[in-house]
Amino acid sequence: MLYPELNHFDLFDDLFTQPRGFMKTDITEKDGNFLLNMEMPGYQKEDVKISLDDGYLTISATHKQNNDEKDENGKLLRKERYEGSCSRSFYIGDGYKQEDIKAVFDNGELKITLPSKVEKVEEPKQYIEIE
Repeated sequence: MLYPELNHFDLFDDLFTQPRGFMKTDITEKDGNFLLNMEMPGYQKEDVKISLDDGYLTISATHKQNNDEKDENGKLLRKERYEGSCSRSFYIGDGYKQEDIKAVFDNGELKITLPSKVEKVEEPKQYIEIE
């Protein structure tokens, strides 16, 4: 791991195991937060979904495009279609809740902010009734 002090957080390992060129992500730490800036050119806010499950933050996007060109008589000259999807997952660890993570999409860039440290909430001890 590049930063041993971040052993609970595998964001940096992910940067070196994911395919290059798509959903390029810069990760910085500032003022007690991790900031993820992800390039998503050609995508709109509506195309992007973010989920948190079992300590994994997953960003997925689907894009559909249909370019029809017709002449003045309505005769089809060209029809091109594109449909694609991509996703990336980052292991951020246990203890994060949905409300800890903020996201903004602006001009093809997704910006995600989450605390660099979260307090682990101890579940109260529960007793099982014996029959």
